[in-house]
Amino acid sequence: MAQYLLVHGAWHGAWCWQHVSEGLIRAGHSAHALTLTGLGERSHLLHRGIDLETHVQDVLQALDAQEMQDAILVAHSYAGMLGTAVADRRPHRLKHLIYLDAVVPKPGESWSSTHASATQKSRIDAAAESINNSFPPPDPSVFGLSAEGYDWVQRRQTPHPGGTYQHVLQFDAARVASVPRTFINCTVPPLATIDAVRRRVLDPNFWDGLWIQNARVIEMKTGHDPMISAPKELTALLLACADP
Repeated sequence: MAQYLLVHGAWHGAWCWQHVSEGLIRAGHSAHALTLTGLGERSHLLHRGIDLETHVQDVLQALDAQEMQDAILVAHSYAGMLGTAVADRRPHRLKHLIYLDAVVPKPGESWSSTHASATQKSRIDAAAESINNSFPPPDPSVFGLSAEGYDWVQRRQTPHPGGTYQHVLQFDAARVASVPRTFINCTVPPLATIDAVRRRVLDPNFWDGLWIQNARVIEMKTGHDPMISAPKELTALLLACADP
């Protein structure tokens, strides 16, 4: 039995994994989806002091509370920052790290580092103007969603803590590279803020050549929220990662 720890991206919550969690459990595995502090059903905890380390601790605490020893950590979008931090601090606890159309930073970068200057400015300005240092969610159409999926995400998204955006992450790339990794590249339509990362994971010199160790890239012809737009297909890929 494999143990999956599912970590959502910005503006989302554990709710977004509903169909994928059900599929993993039906296949005989355990699946725990957590909600990061200040988001989803924990949005009442949103405050100015939440930063990247708050969310890293959320994931580490979930790993410990669920007593996972060979976890398959699935990090979506922004949570690629968190997955990288966990792989750096607890590599021995991870069987596989899956970057689901996610941020893959260089040491010393923040979530914002690979974003266009206009995107950076709009998010930083929005957070500065809010009472709780947060910035609002985008229209779900940018994730390639429509109809029921669009409406579901539109209803459930919540503002994201602004303190996570420019918080720099230091890590040992060699230690992270020791964990088997899969990058799932969602390309129809591609989300613009992931474009720089897509180029990185195909670059043999990324992380000074360390990235290509134990890593592979898989393409999904769906949008940035495959757990909603293509849950069966995503579940199948996650199951394959249990025994690559």
